[in-house]
Amino acid sequence: MNLMQKIQAEQIKAEAPGFNVGDTVKVHFKIVEGKTERIQIYEGLVIAMKNAGIGKTFMVRKNSYGVGVERVFPMNSPRIEKVEVVRAGKVRRAKLYYIRTKVGKKAKIKELLPARKTEEAKA
Repeated sequence: MNLMQKIQAEQIKAEAPGFNVGDTVKVHFKIVEGKTERIQIYEGLVIAMKNAGIGKTFMVRKNSYGVGVERVFPMNSPRIEKVEVVRAGKVRRAKLYYIRTKVGKKAKIKELLPARKTEEAKA
């Protein structure tokens, strides 16, 4: 393991992401304004994830006053406090760029229902 890989291994966050493409998430991230820090919440649909070790990113899209806004978040950024899943989405693609052209109900993603436990099925 060379020096570059050692530095990157130290900076990677330990917890694995609990979300996938198609999920609606709330991203809590720190914003520094002068000397003050605050946490802002960005809620939207995860339309892409790019996997590249320390440079792993995910793209979140939301509609703000009728205008589509996309933002890319680095997965291992120290500014991201947490990512919570609002809805799990049922999708069949890795990148949802086609959502950009959809308007209204066509831009919705079906909700992924949790699988039933085998114990409940037996009872």
